[in-house]
Amino acid sequence: MTTRDALAAVREEVRRTPAYPFTRIDVPVKLDQNESPWDFPENLKKLATERAMSRAWNRYPDLNADTLAERIGAYEGWDPRGVVVTPGSNVLIKLLTELGGINRTVLTVKPTFAVYELEAMMLGARLVEVPLHDDFSLDASGLEAELRKGGPGLVYLTQPHAPTGHLDREDDVVRLANAASKAGGWVTVLDEAYYQYSGSDYRELARGHDDRVVLRTFSKAWGLAGLRLGYALTTPAMATELQKLVPAFNVNALTQAVVEVALEHPQYVRERAEATVRERERVLKALEAHPTWVAYPSSTNFFLVRTPNAEEAYKALISKGVLPRRQDKQHLLAGCLRVALGTPEENDRFLEAAMQIQANG
Repeated sequence: MTTRDALAAVREEVRRTPAYPFTRIDVPVKLDQNESPWDFPENLKKLATERAMSRAWNRYPDLNADTLAERIGAYEGWDPRGVVVTPGSNVLIKLLTELGGINRTVLTVKPTFAVYELEAMMLGARLVEVPLHDDFSLDASGLEAELRKGGPGLVYLTQPHAPTGHLDREDDVVRLANAASKAGGWVTVLDEAYYQYSGSDYRELARGHDDRVVLRTFSKAWGLAGLRLGYALTTPAMATELQKLVPAFNVNALTQAVVEVALEHPQYVRERAEATVRERERVLKALEAHPTWVAYPSSTNFFLVRTPNAEEAYKALISKGVLPRRQDKQHLLAGCLRVALGTPEENDRFLEAAMQIQANG
């Protein structure tokens, strides 16, 4: 059988969906993936390693990450029966699309996190993207009109947004969640990957509502992107349905040990989030002096900067040892780069490089 004939067995939806858009580039200052610039604290690494070493590695971990669900529930003030744990919140996006999006509607905004679109395309959902306003705020009326057209399906209300860093008015988010419930047939997904940097918190909007799910992650403010762990907060009834889609034993014993230790010592997360917010404001203030770049306000650990030519600016920054992420092919984002906040020293190096790029870049 030829390769072409073999690929004919792959569903058309998969073949026409592009791969996740990322290419690794090694440079001294890595600001392209919205990671925490600080590693897990050394003393906590030691505790986590000792805990992992004390456990039997020849035995399967918890069937449904039950121990972590209990610990996360206690940390979040949430019924652990409504906590679903997976290796990263992007896995939950895929599973939610399986749960409520196949042959149905996935409603989101434009621009937005690429995984919403990619999962919708691969799983055969009808993707509806309502463009953001020019200031990156939600078109609440446009989204509400789509909700009234009816589900069933998923609606993503990401707070704060990626890739814009924008945080919407609470009134708009509440209005849209209520509109989705009133329309019926919709699951509202409140994706809060960056909430520690914004001061927002939509747990209470989801509490007690079977049709609402909050997503959170250990990859950003917790500094555990390399461990891969995310979770959903919802009702026990919805969690029961979502858990059916999660593979058994999907969180390994090593990750479990590290996250247990992190949850026992959360103060470092608050301190680092506060430090990142201070750096964010410092860097944005410094960029006001740039003659050709415009940096946008942000409520996350990254920000957008609009340049005269994103390709030239991107290449120039890389040549100076600094790696941002291009966003200029997306709606509203012509000329834009996304820059994560690093350590103060890394941010200084970014600013020094940026100020040297004042012509076409």
